[in-house]
Amino acid sequence: MKILVINAGSSSLKCQYFIGRKNIASILIERIGEKESHATLTYEHHTITHEKPVKDHHEALTLLRALFKLSGVLKDFSYLDAIGHRVVHGGEHFSTPVRITPDVIKTIESLIPLAPLHNRANLAAIQAFRRAYPNIPQVAVFDTAFHQSMPPYAYHYAIPLSLKEQYHIRRYGFHGTSHSYVAKEAAEYLSRPLENLNLITLHLGNGASACAIQNGKSIDTSMGFTPLEGLVMGTRSGDLDPAILPYLENQGYTTAQINHLLNNESGLLGIGGSNDMREILSRCELSDPNALLALDIFVYRIQKYIGAYAIVLGALDAIVFTGGIGEHASPVRHKICEGLGILGIKYEKERNASLNGISGSFHTKASRTALLVIPTNEELEIATACKRVLA
Repeated sequence: MKILVINAGSSSLKCQYFIGRKNIASILIERIGEKESHATLTYEHHTITHEKPVKDHHEALTLLRALFKLSGVLKDFSYLDAIGHRVVHGGEHFSTPVRITPDVIKTIESLIPLAPLHNRANLAAIQAFRRAYPNIPQVAVFDTAFHQSMPPYAYHYAIPLSLKEQYHIRRYGFHGTSHSYVAKEAAEYLSRPLENLNLITLHLGNGASACAIQNGKSIDTSMGFTPLEGLVMGTRSGDLDPAILPYLENQGYTTAQINHLLNNESGLLGIGGSNDMREILSRCELSDPNALLALDIFVYRIQKYIGAYAIVLGALDAIVFTGGIGEHASPVRHKICEGLGILGIKYEKERNASLNGISGSFHTKASRTALLVIPTNEELEIATACKRVLA
């Protein structure tokens, strides 16, 4: 099948073109709506760039068509069998990928208040393709869907139940497409059925989350009502005493300022002065105290979640590292695993250091738990979901 996968952000559009499981080409359009718009098409060993302004997502679609046609990779979108979309928030409505219909669009629209930047952008891309190619099937794959298997005691907050019913305040979790993909890849790597595995998957990048997977299903995850909860991230605080919010308001901060502070000025950036783990690690080598503190906090929070999820799962077959940091930052993996001896985890330092953006394991034979590095591929997961839905 020929499938185009679309990942639309508020000011960006990522796209990958698959034939079967093979990635034929990818396009990244950045700064949509700005004067400095930039687009890059990569295919085989070639790159095509575009530097002119892109006004909106509809214009981005026109640019996608032009770049694909110019490259000769895909001369006409009408040749496509399907278009798959990453949609960030599916609320409680979607636990699996679905074919996009007018009713699905209405539901995604109703969820905009839960993810205003993301769902609005996802809808803009969906609508643009529906107008241009109404006969091509479109499929929505939701970041939250994988976590709909969480039990009520895991997704409820201990606040009045009326708030859950009236305002849909509960834990949803995110990065579900990534956690689902690497869990299946881990099962294949270990040559065991996913339905018989207990895993902790760690998606560590500028956004970071942990997931406890029991018998192939998510039973808990670190992100909650929004992607702010949980692990320390590039610019997000992660877990926080909620009383800090009214305290800051009493100090003169507005709601908008607090939201920006916690989402855009905190995490590694707020402590270490950079949201780039590569820079944090470089400064750690120079004994920069703030960088060292940022790394310690980042690692400590992950270790706490691993310990908690190990208890929740009862038995732990593997810990899986993925995402930009999880796949490439071997010193971070080393520091995390250093503190996991109580779980019977033993690892090879040299083997860990050799894994940079490639799949592999770095546990010893004596380790009770496997340690895996598996590069995520959310776009391939979406393409695979499209095939399932259309079948």
